[in-house]
Amino acid sequence: MTQSTGTPPIDHPDYDIGFVGAIKRGFAKYATFDGRASRAEFWWWVLGIYLINIVLGILVMTSLIGALAANATTTVDENGYTSVEATSEGAGLSGFAIAVLILFVLWTLATIIPSIAVTVRRLHDAGYSGWMYLLNFIPAGGLVVLVLCAMATSPSAAQYGPPVGGPGAPQPFGQQPQPGFGPQGYGQPAFGQQPQPGYGQPGHGPGYGQQPQPGYGQQPPSQGFGQQQPPSQGFGQQPPRGYGQ
Repeated sequence: MTQSTGTPPIDHPDYDIGFVGAIKRGFAKYATFDGRASRAEFWWWVLGIYLINIVLGILVMTSLIGALAANATTTVDENGYTSVEATSEGAGLSGFAIAVLILFVLWTLATIIPSIAVTVRRLHDAGYSGWMYLLNFIPAGGLVVLVLCAMATSPSAAQYGPPVGGPGAPQPFGQQPQPGFGPQGYGQPAFGQQPQPGYGQPGHGPGYGQQPQPGYGQQPPSQGFGQQQPPSQGFGQQPPRGYGQ
């Protein structure tokens, strides 16, 4: 059973964040270029911004096409040819088209800085310098930045922010996850608890019918006063019969 550890601090990368949480965290760290961001933070942010841009772009195109259609007249001449001419009466965009266009421009300007910031933090978490973002300004450099942002968390990312250890954070190659901060796996003790022995493994005490073993430097228990230690039987000898047997 996995134990919930809650949401990591704002300066820690969140490896189990969802769509809404990534959008909120992106705006909460609006112009924060230091620190790190997990892959979930980055890709959920990119997906959310991309979907909203598509919706606003469709509204802008629809409103512009509607405005052009409203300001044009269609005529058919005597030969059957159809012509479309723009009219000066009522020329201009409708109020809805202007509002959608302004909203699209404001949204684009509002998301430029947080988009750059989350990309820089993702590069940090992958172990790369944030200056790698400048590759976007050269041909095919944006594809290189996307590939770098898709990389897993690097052990060297601790130089850019809090160390690896958040929920779902990958462990460096060859190291076992340590109990404590982060999710507890099946069979791992919680913080402050002692591990319990598994089936067939020695525990803290003797099993049923077993005698406790003396520790290092300890003498085995001696016979009580007046008790005789039973003699050991040799090979092929019968044990002596007791009184009345």
